[in-house]
Amino acid sequence: MELNWSRWSRCESSFGLLLVPGQPGIFALAEEIVDSYGPDSRRLLAVFEIDEAENIAQALGRMFAPGSAWQERLSQARCYLRYVVMTDPRKRREAAEALKKWLNSQLDNAAQVFEQPRRQEAATEAERAVDRVMASH
Repeated sequence: MELNWSRWSRCESSFGLLLVPGQPGIFALAEEIVDSYGPDSRRLLAVFEIDEAENIAQALGRMFAPGSAWQERLSQARCYLRYVVMTDPRKRREAAEALKKWLNSQLDNAAQVFEQPRRQEAATEAERAVDRVMASH
């Protein structure tokens, strides 16, 4: 099954979700990490949540709400979002389950990455470009 995903977009606050459709679909949340430090460092997105919803915008809005289990992580990390609109509930459920299964199979690898110490670095050119795009919307 081929899915027509949106591009990754940075989610800094619930205001960044204004362009997310209020339609049924699947969404993925990822945290930006640095694979290594130095001249050969790479920026990666580590997916930490995949879910389905009858209304993608509402589901994501609840994640940013005060008291949400996700609110602290989403506000403190450099998180990104992508989604796909899927109106067929059976296909949506099947696709979400397959993606969750894949994500769970990757937990050991992800745990090794997240155990690396993080340090704050100046924004890269790509980060500044994402920030400019997000500010213009």
